[in-house]
Amino acid sequence: MIPRVHTRGTRTIGLLHYLYGPGTHEEHIDPHLVAAWDGLAPDPGRNPDATYGDLQRLLDQPVMALPESRRPAEHVWHLSVRAAPEDPILSDEQWGEIARRMVAATGIAPAGDDAACRWAAVRHADDHIHVIATIVREDGRQARLRQDGRRSQAEARKIEIDYGLRRLHTGDGTAAQRPTSAERHKAQREGRERTAREELRETVRRAVAGTASTEEFFDRLAAAGLLIRKRIAPSGDLLGYKVALPNDRNGEKEPVFYAGSTLAPDLSLPRIRERWALPAEAASADGSGPEQPALPDVTGPAFARRRASAATWQALLIIDHGDDGTAAAQITAAGEILDALAKTSAAHTRAELREAAFAFERASRSHVRAARGHDRALRQVARDLVHSGPALGRGEDGATTAMLIDMAFFLAMAAANWHAKKHHGQQAAAARQAAEHLRAAYQAAAGESMAALAQRGRGMAPRVRQRQADLLHQVLPELAERIRAEDGWPALAATLDDARRAGHDPAALLADAARRREVDTATSISDVLVWRLRRSAHLPALPESSHETPARDSRHQATSAPNPPLTQGVGNHFSRRR
Repeated sequence: MIPRVHTRGTRTIGLLHYLYGPGTHEEHIDPHLVAAWDGLAPDPGRNPDATYGDLQRLLDQPVMALPESRRPAEHVWHLSVRAAPEDPILSDEQWGEIARRMVAATGIAPAGDDAACRWAAVRHADDHIHVIATIVREDGRQARLRQDGRRSQAEARKIEIDYGLRRLHTGDGTAAQRPTSAERHKAQREGRERTAREELRETVRRAVAGTASTEEFFDRLAAAGLLIRKRIAPSGDLLGYKVALPNDRNGEKEPVFYAGSTLAPDLSLPRIRERWALPAEAASADGSGPEQPALPDVTGPAFARRRASAATWQALLIIDHGDDGTAAAQITAAGEILDALAKTSAAHTRAELREAAFAFERASRSHVRAARGHDRALRQVARDLVHSGPALGRGEDGATTAMLIDMAFFLAMAAANWHAKKHHGQQAAAARQAAEHLRAAYQAAAGESMAALAQRGRGMAPRVRQRQADLLHQVLPELAERIRAEDGWPALAATLDDARRAGHDPAALLADAARRREVDTATSISDVLVWRLRRSAHLPALPESSHETPARDSRHQATSAPNPPLTQGVGNHFSRRR
């Protein structure tokens, strides 16, 4: 159930005309009162003798009783309460009781207060009501409406429990501003998938990912095609910025600009600059706000993804065992990884990765202040991803993409668990939603590489396959039979053989891979172990030939490989919750 306190108005009659009228964006069906401050209040929807003016005059009576100099100009309070699409249709009596609880919780009409404000609840659709009130009480004082939005949200959580409705998560004030109804309807009219506000927020976040300076940030915004306005102080200092979509215009055909701070709390220029800050001892002498120096680019998309996988794994351990500020910094920077990955992904994974980044945006902010400086490793690999350019969806590029998505899934789940422990309901839900999209992206990304590795494993000599099976039983006796029954076992066997031929101890690697975070809850344990082993042993994510001895360090190998034939039995460890 979603309550929303709207901007206060100046004309009671104008809002009544809308509530009882035909509707501007959706049809209003049978508008009528379901509750009011007075059981005898006139209902223009059901009583042919009642008029809008009759109801307006009664609602405004306490306001008009004041001397004109004391009448508040914006005296009309407006609250809408909407049920979730999957909720049952509530009766008028139930909606009436919900309205009474809302006006009591927000301070419009506290229970037992005979001098409270006058109000009325109008229903003109199955799934929501509108509450209109005037904020002057019967005793001439104004209602105490501080934090009325937050109070309505808290009451909605109680109502969900009492009525058995879908339970939503209470916000903590760190969420980005939701699009207004006007913005949503404008997007629908123009055939946009998202509102201009949401599209701008996503574009600005991608521009921020891995940037190292103000100049680079604005260059990326311009390259993305946004219109930019900079706010300059009289001294010449840059104070802020606004952005607009070129084709988003108002009634006067002028671009509609949004300040960074109105897109999201962490997209104001000062908050963005915090990401570039170095430790205090590295601050610039002129105090102009230290920014990270330009760092060398990587050698290709595959290398960038391999480095990002390693940094993501370290971030997992920090979230699990670090202090709150350090963990919050990793989670915030994880959003940059997802933004950069979505920006540089191949076509067949782009949609799900974009949705994952879009969902994780909510998980990247909370009231736990991120300890800046501890996120530099993740921010650097986000930069690597952007500067290495788009990755191919095949060969080593495709395989290292699958490896990184595998690690990113665990990172999203670690963020969800961390937020859940802190009782950050919205953030935990957002991180889990991002993980679901990453699961889908993995299935699209891993098919070719897991099939090729599995084909190589099935082509090994019987004595070599038996050696890997014996090793598995020795190191993981409780999981060995389950792993050998999985479609991904041949790929794991091939990976263990690659590690041995590269000079590693496969038993030690396997034991370490299985010990670091749970694997027994995975649908395909072998898939998880393949990527952990290939990352930790510096093996190519996808060997070019089944007869080739892998190098100990693949960083300078070519980033493409022949396309192996697809086979059945592609790893599916993301098909259920790990």
